[in-house]
Amino acid sequence: MGCCASTPEDAGGSRRTPAKIGEVFVYVPGFRIPKPVDFSIFLRDHLSENLVQRLSALRTRIVALHGSILGDLLQALEDYLPVLLGLVKDDCHLQHKVQFVWVNQEDAVEETALSSAWYEVLSVLHLMAILSLSQANFLLIPRITMEGYQPKVSEGNRRASVDIFLKAAGYLDCAIQHVLPRFPSEIRQNLPLDLHEETLRALCLQALGQGVDIQLGLAINSTKATMAVKRRLACEMVKCWQQAEDNIMNLQLANGWGEKHKLFISWKHIEAKAAAYYYHGMILDESNTEKSHGMAIAALQAADEFLKESKKRSDAFHFSLPLSGNPPPWGTMKYLSEKIALDAAGKVRINKDLHSQAKIIETFPILPDFELALKPDEYQLPF
Repeated sequence: MGCCASTPEDAGGSRRTPAKIGEVFVYVPGFRIPKPVDFSIFLRDHLSENLVQRLSALRTRIVALHGSILGDLLQALEDYLPVLLGLVKDDCHLQHKVQFVWVNQEDAVEETALSSAWYEVLSVLHLMAILSLSQANFLLIPRITMEGYQPKVSEGNRRASVDIFLKAAGYLDCAIQHVLPRFPSEIRQNLPLDLHEETLRALCLQALGQGVDIQLGLAINSTKATMAVKRRLACEMVKCWQQAEDNIMNLQLANGWGEKHKLFISWKHIEAKAAAYYYHGMILDESNTEKSHGMAIAALQAADEFLKESKKRSDAFHFSLPLSGNPPPWGTMKYLSEKIALDAAGKVRINKDLHSQAKIIETFPILPDFELALKPDEYQLPF
């Protein structure tokens, strides 16, 4: 399903940031690249020849498949991981025998070499998550249908993408909960920024946030979904992106990919606020009190302001290097970009006196706080 992002032609070479990365609905930082490892040098005196050859073959396949079909590379990683875990099972003495080298994408340091099988496990889980996000992006790029109408994303692709987002979040949550704690603190601090806890958490929350975004789009298209359900989903989306931004904004991410990653999260956070304030305003307007009508106008004005700001941040993201294409609008924001300005202006015309009162409100109405309903899949390391 789909192809990998651009990577160096030779996995043993230097990293290169492409000039363009195509259309983006799901931002995917550059793929970390494994450099070849000769297991026989490190393990021939400790493991059988067959097992050494199996490890070598499985990892060589991963190196060779970089730049190939996403599903093939993901399957190669899934085949490799249980064999690799044999080097760390029951605190095996072999876990520090092999030096693993990976090319980074969001760290100023081009590559990181560590004699740690747990570093290899962490890198594999990270790449599995990145591949999953790439699969979701592939599904969510609008395409012209056989009928020849305007590009769209099928409902089947939308629902499938939610499952993929949860799978990606599960890989990252497993890395945070069960792999990072295996590293001594001094080594954790020296991991590349691609693998820092804050970066992994931001990616995990991004996956959840984009999953909620798809759920909101499905709710908008459903006649059974109430305004309260839509508001809850929008508010959950704000929480995801807010937490993602809190985790990533203070990191010194580099090499183009990192700064673009920050811009993406900032854009999506503002976009989510536009949705949340819109639905919050519509619900407030259903009450029959003067105060609630005034707060509704303020919320809808906030939605309109956030929508305008989100368009600016979208441009900043797409025009930053590497350049990305902005796919045709669809889903949640296509609907809301048409509704927010219209409904905000309509409420103001109906409640002119309250509009004057809303203008002097110094802060936007407080959004409701909902617990996140969407959770990462529970991924267990295949020991």
